Amino acid sequence: MAKKQRKYDMEYKIQAVKLAKELGGAKAAAGLGIPENTMYAWTKAAREGRLNVGYGSHTPETAMNLAEEPALLRRQVREQEKEIRCLKEENEFPGEASAFFAASRRKSARGRE
Repeated sequence: MAKKQRKYDMEYKIQAVKLAKELGGAKAAAGLGIPENTMYAWTKAAREGRLNVGYGSHTPETAMNLAEEPALLRRQVREQEKEIRCLKEENEFPGEASAFFAASRRKSARGRE
């Protein structure tokens, strides 16, 4: 009799790979009741980029960097807002300059009359 192949959803695979990173592949496979070869294939797929384990795969060392991320993002937003203000000012200048020169032309045209 042929053994029926189990299907695992993507979230299950991702969580299993995360567990394998913490405990080791063999222990994680035994704990989850899945074949070691299956666990090996999933961890290999994650290493090769075919299985995206995403942001939840951080270690305690990288978690400290995540704590710093909001401050970094706020700083980037402030810098971008400053750049946007400068660019808006630069965009307004040609309009102001053309209005100035148009007014100067009108004045000089009136002076000739």
